Amino acid sequence: MIDQTHVEALYDCDVIDNKGEKIGSVKQVWLDDGTGAPMWAEVHTGLFGMKESFVPIQQGHVAGGAITVPVAKEQVKDAPSVHISDDHMSDEEQEALYRHYGMIPRAKTGEHDRLPGKRGDAAEVTLSEEKLDVGTRNVETGRVRLVKHTVTEQRNVTVPVTHEEVRVVREPAKGAAGRAFADERAEVTLHREEPVVQKRTEAVERVRLEKDAVTEQRNVKGDVRKERVDVERDDDRR
Repeated sequence: MIDQTHVEALYDCDVIDNKGEKIGSVKQVWLDDGTGAPMWAEVHTGLFGMKESFVPIQQGHVAGGAITVPVAKEQVKDAPSVHISDDHMSDEEQEALYRHYGMIPRAKTGEHDRLPGKRGDAAEVTLSEEKLDVGTRNVETGRVRLVKHTVTEQRNVTVPVTHEEVRVVREPAKGAAGRAFADERAEVTLHREEPVVQKRTEAVERVRLEKDAVTEQRNVKGDVRKERVDVERDDDRR
């Protein structure tokens, strides 16, 4: 049971419904004018906490920085809007909240009871079903590597070469004779070019391996179970 000693601990704590689901967080606590007992928590719910809903906390339970209340999250979501004036809630608006949550207050106690028919000898079962959670994982499918090796091949290259040849040129002599009737010798040196082969190494191409991710659609099948409920009667119906 919530009393005045819990008020300070309620601010900003999480509000949990009767199924263990988080409803929102407490932003303000509203007290009974007569007894000072905590009556309602103004809870911020919805996306980014932009919606304000009022939740009854008289029968809540505080533990572990959260308050668990005996109402469902769906009830809080559909609760009527309350317009506060001078930090007070009108009797009509409070009664509308009690009707919505199926509760009726005890006179001058700040507490409440469930309305008739809301509890009693109700029986219920919880139905469950399995869902497929499909994900992906990386597996190795193979390896690709680059291997460099040396290959020897013949290359035929044509290169121009030059050589010298001798020819005899005769032309009339002029002037005085030289050493007449003496033996003389004249010669020239002949040259020729020969091919010379030298080798040098240079980089001609770079080869690398790159990976591309290709996305494809795969159908995944799995058997899931679900529970259904049938109503059986053992009484004698006429």
